[in-house]
Amino acid sequence: MSSIILFNKPYGVLSQFTDDRGRPTLADYIHQKGCYAAGRLDFDTEGLLLLTDDGALQHQISHPRQKLPKTYRVQVEGEIDPSALARLRRGVQLKEVVTEPARARALPAPDIWPRVPPVRERKSIPTSWLELTIREGRNRQVRRMTAAVGFPTLRLIRTAIGNWKLGDLAPGEQRIEEVFAAPAKRKRRPRRRKS
Repeated sequence: MSSIILFNKPYGVLSQFTDDRGRPTLADYIHQKGCYAAGRLDFDTEGLLLLTDDGALQHQISHPRQKLPKTYRVQVEGEIDPSALARLRRGVQLKEVVTEPARARALPAPDIWPRVPPVRERKSIPTSWLELTIREGRNRQVRRMTAAVGFPTLRLIRTAIGNWKLGDLAPGEQRIEEVFAAPAKRKRRPRRRKS
């Protein structure tokens, strides 16, 4: 058995343990020795981050080839419309590639913790929420996808990675779960040629 830490990363915290510029890091919250983040969240993204001391499990969770689904709650500028959701579901042209199809649906405004600092509000421009599930992990992908369909992201919260869910963890809180260790990969022997 291995253990995995489910951590609700607050806004403005780096997904690493050190920073030479003095910004908040995981070391301010996670005190278990020898554990590392399995993947990352941007400085300005909140929500579920997984950490483990099991290198094979860390690789299994974070490697792009695994394509674990990642689910986000996204607050966008403007009232998200059915055509934008349909484009997200088909895949969106980013600069270098078309994204894989995502699961996307509009959400009512969720009852969640306030962000510090708060999201900017404009009296003349409404905001709306959607849930977006992707299997890729391109740089700032969710923000780039919503911008590409005309709805810039204002707030981004990851709520699930595979079967792990944020649940009721408050920002800065963590929960430890026991998991079966990832099986070690065996090296393949070269096949013998028949004479």
